Amino acid sequence: MAADQDPQQASHCAADLAAQFGLELRGDGTRVVRGVAPLSSASEGDLAFLANSKYTSQLATTGASVVVVRDSDAAAFNGTALIAKDPYAAFAKISALFEAVPAFEAGIHPTAVIDASASVDPGAMIGPLVVVGARAVVGVGARIEAHCFIGEDCVVGANSTLMPRVTLVTRVRIGERVRIHSGAVLGAAGFGLAMENGSWLNVPQLGGVVVGNDCEIGANTTIDRGAMGDTVLGDDVRLDNQIQIGHNVRIGDHTAMAGCAAVAGSATIGRYCLIGGGAGVLGHLSVCDKVTITAMSLVTHSIREPGEYSSGTPLMDNGEWRKSAARFKSLDRIARQLNRIDRDE
Repeated sequence: MAADQDPQQASHCAADLAAQFGLELRGDGTRVVRGVAPLSSASEGDLAFLANSKYTSQLATTGASVVVVRDSDAAAFNGTALIAKDPYAAFAKISALFEAVPAFEAGIHPTAVIDASASVDPGAMIGPLVVVGARAVVGVGARIEAHCFIGEDCVVGANSTLMPRVTLVTRVRIGERVRIHSGAVLGAAGFGLAMENGSWLNVPQLGGVVVGNDCEIGANTTIDRGAMGDTVLGDDVRLDNQIQIGHNVRIGDHTAMAGCAAVAGSATIGRYCLIGGGAGVLGHLSVCDKVTITAMSLVTHSIREPGEYSSGTPLMDNGEWRKSAARFKSLDRIARQLNRIDRDE
């Protein structure tokens, strides 16, 4: 198999970037861009962006050759600008031009172990020491990196990528153009237990995991298979590193979750939701579309209206926090006293 390519050394002039990405050009269209950098550290040949107006002062001092900005901020930059409604999104598209993409060469590495009943498309790449189990299917253009395990009855869709040491345990169906990062485990047994005579019984987890198209799953994230039905991720779901998704959870299209969040079994998360880092959703709850849960919040009841939700207490000096914590138990008594005063008035 071919070795990885060196980082791209391509350069692009500002006028070409404006035309390619549908941006308005202001200034010298011949300015050459060879890479990307933050406003604060950019130098000649770099492209930078401004998405947050509180950093507008950096436009006067940046060394960037070209800056992507909103129209309302453009006047603060005395140089070549690309005008975008969403500078961050435009920057993301442009920066992809400078990403070093590993070489792709279809074929099966001689150290891979492929079950006789598995189907691997000739246009797929199977890396060193990969294991593909019985009845598994790997689609055209799929890239399976070293030490991955694809278990029985799993499907990896066209042009999807499994980074090194990804594990698909069993009955996992991955859509097209999905990227799963190292250490992720999909399809492990869900946490199903029943108590009998003082001891736990494991409830068989007979379902699978279904991942839609264009999803990304971060390193060391775990998605349990369903107990009877499937655990389901819709299209364009983005999961950060070290996230736990319990059995039979359903996550709607275009939802994104930050690191260390957790969703307990049988919960349903809607479309276009944003779940902050370390947040938790209890089992069997429903969260409607377009809900934002801020970091470290705990969702203890279903959410039926779009909006932003938070829980917990803000960070404060430890001594002040201890005083507040001691008063928590008195809140109900104080509330009853205030109600009596209101009635008396």
